[in-house]
Amino acid sequence: MAGGKGTRLRSVTNDEIPKPLAPIAGKPILQWQIECLRRNGVMDIILITGHLGEKIEAYFGNGSFLGVHISYFREREPLGTAGALAEVRDQLEGTFLLAFGDTIFDISIARMLVFHREKGAEASLFVHPNSHPFDSDIVLRDKNDHVCGFLSKHEERSGWYDNCVNAGFYIVDRTLCNHIPQGQKTDLEKQVLWPLAEKGGAVYAYCSPEYIKDAGTPERITAAEKELQSGVVSARNLGKRQKCIFLDRDGTVNRHRGLISDPAQLELEPGAAESVKLLNSSGYLTIIVTNQPVVARGMCSMEDVAAIHNKLKTLLGEQGAYLDDILFCPHHPDKGYPEENPDYKISCRCRKPDIGMLEECALKYNIDLKQSWMVGDTTIDIQTGINAGTHTALVLTGEMGRDGKYSVSPERVGTNLLEIAKQILEG
Repeated sequence: MAGGKGTRLRSVTNDEIPKPLAPIAGKPILQWQIECLRRNGVMDIILITGHLGEKIEAYFGNGSFLGVHISYFREREPLGTAGALAEVRDQLEGTFLLAFGDTIFDISIARMLVFHREKGAEASLFVHPNSHPFDSDIVLRDKNDHVCGFLSKHEERSGWYDNCVNAGFYIVDRTLCNHIPQGQKTDLEKQVLWPLAEKGGAVYAYCSPEYIKDAGTPERITAAEKELQSGVVSARNLGKRQKCIFLDRDGTVNRHRGLISDPAQLELEPGAAESVKLLNSSGYLTIIVTNQPVVARGMCSMEDVAAIHNKLKTLLGEQGAYLDDILFCPHHPDKGYPEENPDYKISCRCRKPDIGMLEECALKYNIDLKQSWMVGDTTIDIQTGINAGTHTALVLTGEMGRDGKYSVSPERVGTNLLEIAKQILEG
């Protein structure tokens, strides 16, 4: 979709070139996209053009100089973010990719395609956490990643929410075009995907920490240019090995309050958001792995823990920080509590210091555990890192390593998470 006027980029384009031709690090935005698609084996591309579309056609031609085949559909009148799909339906494969021409991305499309096919999706949305969820449209999803609703950035939000933002990249089955009226301006999200999801349609959210950012303003172009030149963009592709900072939750990111069973009990550690924000820009993934036996003990439900984590994500997001994922173990092996939930009173591989949660992340995100860190406030966390083969660091908040469960020594010790983050990043 390369037909927008790009009014926010007028200081860059001078309205002499269309937005997708705006230069970043020596190439038009659209060329960066096409080169990424080619690396993923996508060779046939349709460009939907409009304003100054002839300049896009003159620059790219048939795409042969980039090793792809490009065809065009020129909108005579703007058709919104979906209207043109009804016009080119017969040219589309049974399953196709849809991208907007003002984003910079580097994605392992093969991984997303596997997700799309396993879910039997009609549309798969690439979603991710970002540093400004408060002014972004939030995608609501269930535990099976089925999209069940949206929170518009224009709506007032009264509660806690997952930091799950639609990035504007889709894998779509051609049947979706049947929901789009021909010849009418149509908004993909509000008039197609949102109603379809609310009716229980096969719309799914593929969540990934890979790089995809809107480059639709001069400030965002400058940021994307730096990240392209530094290698941050390509390094986040999940086809490449990742490194991760695994964080304990209670006593490390939020204040230690014993067993937390209600969002009202959760409060961030001082400096936690600043720490996570620093890690977000470091090249490391940032993932919480936490034991939460409150479920096994019958103190709260799995949904209650999800609500607690939504509060954590919201509080971090308000300060420009985000987590790439949160995994928790709800189990506890010891029985005999009056209100315990027997379904979760089991031995498992996910409860730290066992390494099931870290192994799950390593598989999901292609993480090299040897280049990663386990950071926490207890000897259990340090033993977990040792068991997984990661580096280890102890924060002197929360339990401050005084739990006495294991006789272990961390590689690094810091007064708080911010100090540890700086130690790790400074080498």
